[in-house]
Amino acid sequence: MTLIGWIQIALFCAVVVALVKPLGWYMTRVFSGEKTFLSPILRPVETGLYKIAGVDDRSEQDWLRYTVSMLLFHLGGFLVLYVMLRVQGALPLNPQGMTGLTPDLSFNTAISFITNTNWQNYGGETTMSYLVQMFGLTHQNFLSAASGIVLAMVLIRGFARASTHNLGNFWVDVTRCTLYVLLPICIPYTLFLVWQGIPQTLGAYVNATTLEGAKQTIAVGPVASQIAIKMLGTNGGGFFNVNAAHPFENPTALSNFIQMISIFTLGAALTNVFGRMVGNQRQGWAILSVMGVLFIAGAAVCYWAEANGTTGLNALGLTGGNMEGKEVRFGIVSSALFAAITTAASCGAVNAMHDSFTALGGMIPLINIELGEIVVGGVGSGLYGMLIFVILSVFVAGLMVGRTPEYVGKKIESKEVKMAMLAILILPLMFLGFTAIACVIPSAVASIANPGPHGFSEILYLYTSSTGNNGSAFGGITGNTFFYNTTGAVAMFVGRFLMIVPAMAIAGALVEKKRLAPSSGTFPTTGGLFVGLVVGVIAIVGGLTFFPALALGPIVEHFAMTAHALF
Repeated sequence: MTLIGWIQIALFCAVVVALVKPLGWYMTRVFSGEKTFLSPILRPVETGLYKIAGVDDRSEQDWLRYTVSMLLFHLGGFLVLYVMLRVQGALPLNPQGMTGLTPDLSFNTAISFITNTNWQNYGGETTMSYLVQMFGLTHQNFLSAASGIVLAMVLIRGFARASTHNLGNFWVDVTRCTLYVLLPICIPYTLFLVWQGIPQTLGAYVNATTLEGAKQTIAVGPVASQIAIKMLGTNGGGFFNVNAAHPFENPTALSNFIQMISIFTLGAALTNVFGRMVGNQRQGWAILSVMGVLFIAGAAVCYWAEANGTTGLNALGLTGGNMEGKEVRFGIVSSALFAAITTAASCGAVNAMHDSFTALGGMIPLINIELGEIVVGGVGSGLYGMLIFVILSVFVAGLMVGRTPEYVGKKIESKEVKMAMLAILILPLMFLGFTAIACVIPSAVASIANPGPHGFSEILYLYTSSTGNNGSAFGGITGNTFFYNTTGAVAMFVGRFLMIVPAMAIAGALVEKKRLAPSSGTFPTTGGLFVGLVVGVIAIVGGLTFFPALALGPIVEHFAMTAHALF
């Protein structure tokens, strides 16, 4: 570890925090229907879209209608993308003549992109045509990210409003999010990436002759536009097989830093939106503090583990840290920081191979996802996941003092607690259950590349990443099989939508309640005690749920490493 490394981590955190307030202010105005500096340009476009779709932007929905609208929206997206993948060979903008995908891979990929997971059991440059990359995958990157943000807005409105059934209009919210938030950032962001060296072309792949006289095909395409939204929308799906480790996706140290910033930007800003809409910005800062404590702890451990390397190599005098699977242009600190960011934020983009991390270094990304990616999390999903833990925390605090728990003026009662527990228990049911099944099926075990605890970690990471809608791969496992394609798709679907429904039910229950004035017995939810309580509840729930599985994988692998055993 070096001082420069810690300065990089501190600089990243400082820039993210600096962006929270202005972006939070802007997004609050957008979702409140207030005028912004882009309104003169975009308002006519917005109203035109409503007329075409037959949407009344003054009409609002209750939680059930909002949820049904969201589910139907994604069902349509799934069907369109699945058909495109199956008939890809007959579609235009396919200069390399890519053929259609198999039914199970098409199913997995379509579910992956509508759930904001972007798990990829394929190599993008050898599998997908330009049309599918743009209209199919990049298109869904925008829509799945917008859906996550607006669903967080519903839960925010549940706390902010009182004595009503109305939680907004899904069609209006997703339109405004795309028009006013995602596109205005992604357009200049794309141009920045092109300036950094990322291609943006519809031309065919380039054939080159090397200095030795060999022929080489260099894959290009409309890359920059997909990278912009994959990072900003915490989607993570890469144009190329090695994702952000590819020089055409992440060519420079500057592009790497900006990509890391963009992964956290919107998720962190939503905490400020929450504070503004409930009338107390300190509430948002308290939630961001919880996220910050968990993130800094994870990033520090990951950096420490990778900087210290393995016991066996250190004994040979090779003490430069673990550089296996990392890009030299990024080094250890940027690789470890990127890994902590992308798994804390449900992004899934990678600039280094997590399978090559040390046991403890690889455990941090795994823990980040297992906690539900509430450490900033995916755009929107991180906030509503964190608010679910906040509900549990104030419930625990209420039990301690013998009072009905309250949070930002709303009573937390049995219905909210039951829905919160249902949302939290769905995740381990999927990734622990499917991991157990995969470990006893010979064909599934045959897909892993490494024996012992590392192989177990590869399976556990696959289902954890799928259920957590992260999409990053630990690597070392052949995922493009019928078993992993189908079970992974089920895990992605359940992890996204069966967690959303309880969260929406919580919003529906909260918005109907009256707002209570704080009293002398109200537990304060803006100070250090509250931050510590929430961190403690998250750590306890995570420890009780995931520690046995972690003990079978990265923990036992670490102790084996100290005895010079590697897998």
